[in-house]
Formats: sequence, C-alpha cells, structure tokens
Amino acid sequence: MTLNQLKYVIAISKENSLNEAAKKLFISQPSLTAALHALEQELGFDIFLRSKSGVSLTVKGAEFLGYARSVVEQYDLLDAKYISKTNGKRSFHVSMQHYTFAVNAFVELMNQYGFDEYEFEIHETKTHEVIDNVKYQKSEIGVLYLNDFNKTVLQKVFHEDGLEFTPLFECSIYAYMSKKNPLASRTEITIEDLDEYPCLVFAQGDYNSFYFAEEVLSTYGYKRLIRANDRATLLNLMVGINGYTLCSGIICEELNGSDYCAVKLKTDEKMTIGYIARKAAVISEIGQKYIEILARYKAMVLE
Repeated sequence: MTLNQLKYVIAISKENSLNEAAKKLFISQPSLTAALHALEQELGFDIFLRSKSGVSLTVKGAEFLGYARSVVEQYDLLDAKYISKTNGKRSFHVSMQHYTFAVNAFVELMNQYGFDEYEFEIHETKTHEVIDNVKYQKSEIGVLYLNDFNKTVLQKVFHEDGLEFTPLFECSIYAYMSKKNPLASRTEITIEDLDEYPCLVFAQGDYNSFYFAEEVLSTYGYKRLIRANDRATLLNLMVGINGYTLCSGIICEELNGSDYCAVKLKTDEKMTIGYIARKAAVISEIGQKYIEILARYKAMVLE
C-alpha cells in the first residue's frame, strides 16, 4: 500500500468515475485502474463497485476511505510543516443533530482559534449521518442525544461501528415554539395540550426509524406531524402555523432570535446530550476545547 494509492482512492470517490479521476490526477486511466486493482488485491476486498454509470463505494470501501483520508491529511500536515514548509492548515470537522447550542459552541470555538491555522467544517444533519461521519472519519466528533427509548439500539450501533458515546449533561423535555403560540405563556404543559398544534420533526430519510428520531416521545400518536430537513424551516413553521418541536430547552437567542420560547413538558422523560468519537481515539486539542465549550451549556439547562 502506498500513499499514492490512498490519494487515488480519494480522487475516485470524489469523481465517482475512473476516467474523471485519472484526468484530475494527470495519469492514464489504465494506470489508475491497475493501481486500484493492485490495492484491492492486497486488501482482499473491493473498494469500489463498477457499473456502466461509474463507480460507487462498497461498505468496506467506505470504511477504508475514512482511514485513507486521515492518513493523507496527516501526511499533508507533516509535509507542510517539515518538508515544503508551506504552513498548511489543520482541519476540524464536527457533525451534530439539529442543536442551536452546538452550533453556537462551534462559533465560539472558531472565534477563539481563528482561521489562520485551521479550516473548519460543520454538518448539522440526520442522526445516521452524524454516526457515519464519525465512523468514516469525516468528523472527529458527533453531537447527539440518548434516552431510555433509543439507548439500547443506538449503543449497539455505536459498538458495531467502533464508536463510543460520552455523556455531557441531562435535560428535561420542553416544547419549543413561537412566542405567538397560545401555549407560550404557560409554565408547564402536557403532551395532550399540544394535540391541536402541528408537531415538527426533522426528517431522517431512509432511516426514519423511531430510534433515529431527533425528538423524544417519537412513538406518540401525533394528530398532526410535519417533517422538515432543516432548522430554519422548522422555525418558520413555528411562526406560520403555530408548530412546535420537542427539545432540551436550551435557548440560544444569539442565533435564533428572541421570538421563540421553551415550555416545560409534564413528563418523566429525560434526554442525555453527549458526543460520539472513535473508540480509543485521541481527541485533538481543538476537539477537547469544543467538548469543553459544549459542557458549559449544562449551566443553561432549564429545570
């Protein structure tokens, strides 16, 4: 296995085509195909599936790609620092469920570290993509929650994917809504009080299982349920149709504005906010700082 072969795999995965990858790499397609075949022979499995429409990663290939990216990235850092001395930037990538406070923590991190030495990437996305991004090393850390309902299933997924969940803090459950909602002035409400209002949830795509839901009480028989892909849309629906979503109750007016509120839900349910990382991985200095900033939000947890 050579560094060039790893770079070839990364290029092919970006282009989904051996021909296009060869052009980008400035080598002939037969040479690229031969190098890929030799690597697959050495590994003992196919990295890509070939078809008339192009190539796509196999399951093992996707896992291998994550490690290949990590190795090439570390080599580029060494080259920039000690060989070419171009002072290459380090990178920090995070994935998360749709949490404003996790985005806010990322903003604080970027302001502290600046952009001279680091390139930043943030993915606010579906639950399974948070897990996959950490599994395949697209992100160093993934922020999500566990509760009594999803814990057994998700912990099994983490174990199978070589990941480990670390809790940060526990939260009660709140209904997040526009201050214009008729229930906004209440100090506590029941799930039945919310029946006449649309429940807003984040769509999980092909993984629309109750266990992958970003909202607790996912099995409740909601009369009106609307799925959306992004947080901005949910906020608009809260104002436009008096919708609500269930959340931790941590409010970040810096990003969402002051037009929303959290009303405590009368339930014994709890959610534990935490992060996943690759098992036995050494968290980078900047990753540890991000976790430290996240942990501070425990002080904002409502009772």
